[in-house]
Amino acid sequence: VQLQASGGGSVQAGGSLTLSCAISGRTFSRGVMAWFRQAPGNEREFVAAMKWSSHTYYADSVKGRFTISRDSNKQTVYLQMNSLEPEDTAVYYCGMGGGVIQSAIRNVNSYDYWGPGTQVTVSS
Repeated sequence: VQLQASGGGSVQAGGSLTLSCAISGRTFSRGVMAWFRQAPGNEREFVAAMKWSSHTYYADSVKGRFTISRDSNKQTVYLQMNSLEPEDTAVYYCGMGGGVIQSAIRNVNSYDYWGPGTQVTVSS
């Protein structure tokens, strides 16, 4: 399985970006796809996740601003980020996990595969 995140960049506060995660080697027909982020000096933290059933989960810090979605053939997962804040600055990673129970969806250790990450920088 390979995951390739793209779409990062630099924006001013209040701006928007859309991240993409292209999946190859496995069809996203089961399990969970998630976005995490890691700022310098911090641990990787949960941002959003989508189960194969399309049920979604969000961190409280991004709820109402970020939207996770996927395309019709389920090979790309997106993260639409609106109203960006300087605190959103981080490297964003997409991850894939199989058999992730609901209580563990926000746990970074629940995911088996990771892409290389894409940098998002939000200036004030």
